[in-house]
Amino acid sequence: MTKDDITHELVTLRDYWRYAISRFNAADLSYGHGTTTAGDDAAFLLLDSLDLPIDALDPFLDARLLPAERRLLGERIEARVSTRKPSAYLTGRSYIQGVRFHVDERVIVPRSHIGEILFSEYLGEHGSSFLPDPMAVESVVDICTGSGCLAVLAAKFFPAATVDAVDLSADALEVAELNIAEHDVAGQVNLFEGDLFAPLAGRTYDLIITNPPYVDQEALDGYPPEFRAEPKMAHDGGEDGLDLVRRILADAPAYLNPEGGMICEIGSGREILEEEFPHLDFVWLETEQSQDAVFWISAEALGVA
Repeated sequence: MTKDDITHELVTLRDYWRYAISRFNAADLSYGHGTTTAGDDAAFLLLDSLDLPIDALDPFLDARLLPAERRLLGERIEARVSTRKPSAYLTGRSYIQGVRFHVDERVIVPRSHIGEILFSEYLGEHGSSFLPDPMAVESVVDICTGSGCLAVLAAKFFPAATVDAVDLSADALEVAELNIAEHDVAGQVNLFEGDLFAPLAGRTYDLIITNPPYVDQEALDGYPPEFRAEPKMAHDGGEDGLDLVRRILADAPAYLNPEGGMICEIGSGREILEEEFPHLDFVWLETEQSQDAVFWISAEALGVA
């Protein structure tokens, strides 16, 4: 079917959704950038391209599309198949718990479990059982900030806090700056270019948030094109995936206030970490998709007096 055939034969959003799913399945695409199936990925690509709510496909399924909309959707379906780029790169947007962020190939597509944890802990009926009182937090740092999404969320959840955000990539910080401006938190969030805590000498924090690169070499070597489209440095955690996590654990005590703590995402390295650091009291946090990808550790447990 040619591009002209597509725009003539496919009329409704349902038509394009069905067509996209068929194309995605035939191309054996990979997912994992906020979606897990061809149907979900197609729905995201179509709805976000039309600037519609990404979690509300049903009300729009039988809506007839304008010619320009049909052309746009046809082009993006074709691009998803031919380039194998994540759909978020094609629309230029990604979401954490419904909060929209700008993304492009300078940054990894945001999909941190930490965002889910912040929402579930602080918006729950009884508040968090381990995270600090949000109104009492005066200083936060987001290590390996990437697109700045967690720094932006931290600014929203901790309105009295100054939030520092660090990344080694100058390109990533340019994207973070866009998101900070878009969410109107430029007066609260400060960006630093550097290696983990290196640019933060003399500063201490009530809360450290970090989602560092944590993919092991074997997994990295087997990446499908969708994941290879992202910056390699945003994934590469060394031989067993925990190189940066070890460095963060070693340095964090010097940057934590006595009543503070750290929340860190590590992927699948729990057993290695617990065997290597048996003296540390990790609290493993459950999310919708995992039970041991994120830990909380208090400043006290890290030996901060």
